Amino acid sequence: MRNLALIGVFAFLTACAAEPGSERWCTQKADQPKSEWSSSDAVTYAKNCLVDGTSIGSKEWCEELAKTPKGQWTGEEAASYTKHCVM
Repeated sequence: MRNLALIGVFAFLTACAAEPGSERWCTQKADQPKSEWSSSDAVTYAKNCLVDGTSIGSKEWCEELAKTPKGQWTGEEAASYTKHCVM
């Protein structure tokens, strides 16, 4: 029973975390000192946050990905599209 409760708490906490590259994540990173960023954070920020409309889940991102053949989508893109653009 205790393990089940721990799994539930973990699932709840990870569900609330901002997805790297999403608009919420970009905002959080912009407010965080750059010295605290990992190299992965910097790459993700540059790829998804510097140009308006390229952050994961934005209207423009959803529209652009929808134009791409689904066979070319990565697993992450498919999951993000479902999470942000379909639901």
